[in-house]
Amino acid sequence: QVQLVESGGGLVQAGGSLRLSCVASGRTFSNYAMGWFRQAPGKEREFISLIFWTGVNTYYADSVKGRFTISRDNAENTVYLQMNSLKPEDTAVYYCAASRSLTIATMGLTSKYGYWGQGTQVTVSS
Repeated sequence: QVQLVESGGGLVQAGGSLRLSCVASGRTFSNYAMGWFRQAPGKEREFISLIFWTGVNTYYADSVKGRFTISRDNAENTVYLQMNSLKPEDTAVYYCAASRSLTIATMGLTSKYGYWGQGTQVTVSS
């Protein structure tokens, strides 16, 4: 079992920044690829970003590319999502998720992630 706990959400004005953290416990964190998703009211959960085990390979949805940065600290069992130039359309609950069995082709599929955090709310005001 892997337990994931997100933090760092909040209310910010458009153009502002937030950094989300996700702390993992339970299994060997470095064995898992870590993803960030978000879900706005009335919408499906949306893939945002992924970082593989080594931390070298990262991927982003087009909607956040150039504004968000994912990173991980395996020694601290933590993955981060730095969010800059936030827009009102970034408002959502943000979730981190862990997977040991995905590829670049499947990284956007929620079914490929076996563990999820409880989510943290991000609200961007205009």
